[in-house]
Amino acid sequence: RIDPHQSLSHPPLIAVPPKVLFMSNTSESLQVGAILTGYPNPFTFTPNQDRKTAADFRARVRSAEVKGHTSGHAPDFVQANFVALPKEYAFEFLVFCLRNPRACPLLEVTDAGVPTPSRVAPGADLRTDIPQYRVYVNGKMDREVEDATSLWTDDTVGFLLGCSFSWEGELAAAGLCPRHVEEGKNVSMYKTNIPNVASGRFKGFLVVSMRPYLPKDVDKVRAITSRYAGAHGGPVHVGAPAKIGIEPARLSSPDYGDAVSLREGEVPVFWACGVTPQTAIADAGIPLALTHAPGCMFITDILTSEMAPRAAP
Repeated sequence: RIDPHQSLSHPPLIAVPPKVLFMSNTSESLQVGAILTGYPNPFTFTPNQDRKTAADFRARVRSAEVKGHTSGHAPDFVQANFVALPKEYAFEFLVFCLRNPRACPLLEVTDAGVPTPSRVAPGADLRTDIPQYRVYVNGKMDREVEDATSLWTDDTVGFLLGCSFSWEGELAAAGLCPRHVEEGKNVSMYKTNIPNVASGRFKGFLVVSMRPYLPKDVDKVRAITSRYAGAHGGPVHVGAPAKIGIEPARLSSPDYGDAVSLREGEVPVFWACGVTPQTAIADAGIPLALTHAPGCMFITDILTSEMAPRAAP
């Protein structure tokens, strides 16, 4: 049992969520209404692990040495999507995440005004340690900035949500390197026609990331990625992109990120994506919100091996 008042630099365990339900077929597509959820995703900090790579990468980001997407960087560490908004809207957004766990696997929620994600990266700063931020004003993407310090107030609550970049190193080690990593690009991301489960003013549509694979490799890819519920888990749809609102011609023109080559015989494989909250923020139209720029993630101190394997919701 963990004393809730105990001060821990790296908490040993985050509680395992209740059992969740989800389909698991090759031809599956996401049915949001079938999801049950829990908070948060489990991970365990093991002692005597070298976490310097993550801290050094964040320092390089903070000094503006690193800019752009983080796919392929710090490959052994869990990466996270980012959202920050005023406390007035934080509970409503928290419920949105709990209702949409495949796209929004919660890793951390900060106290209002606190920019340090003490559970997943003690000493880090959410205002400076992400390569590129997006600033939403009244639901519209207003601009991108490299430092969010001036926009963070005593009222700001930060959220970190697991990212699929976290398990790409495992795919590469299994001989299944994602195409965008091979081509030195950002991952391809697309808006779908699948509505999120609403929470008050936060609604929007699911966004998915895409990695092409040969059909014979899909089951192996699913087996690897499904172990990481805290990083979107396994694919939500395979092939037939039109079934989730992505016309085949759009594959070469993603809504976010970069287009990648789709070779003969390959099928597009889609995962829930942490850009999804940005569609909800656009719908909500709240006065101010901060997010990561698509593909520009926060690097946590959690090793991928420390994210407890379990089935995704």
